[in-house]
Amino acid sequence: MTLQARLTIKGRVQGVGYRDWAIGTGRRLGLAGWVRNRRDGAVEALLVGDEVAVGEMIEACRRGPPLARVEEIDAEPVDLDILPQGFMRLPTA
Repeated sequence: MTLQARLTIKGRVQGVGYRDWAIGTGRRLGLAGWVRNRRDGAVEALLVGDEVAVGEMIEACRRGPPLARVEEIDAEPVDLDILPQGFMRLPTA
């Protein structure tokens, strides 16, 4: 079953390699989607993939890369008509 989720990751998540780490992790798990910084200091991600892989990515995002300090993750289901291809970085929103 394909699952779609949008994450908002808060804490010390900018300037610590979080986006590059998320791209590598998402690709390794076979996910499609994107990751971007937000002007409010959070990182936002869209995850599309099988239920197990999306769950693994959410759990991995709770830890992040070594220099990150994740304080909170908000995950919400989404239902997109047009699905992304691959896992990429988007410009800051």
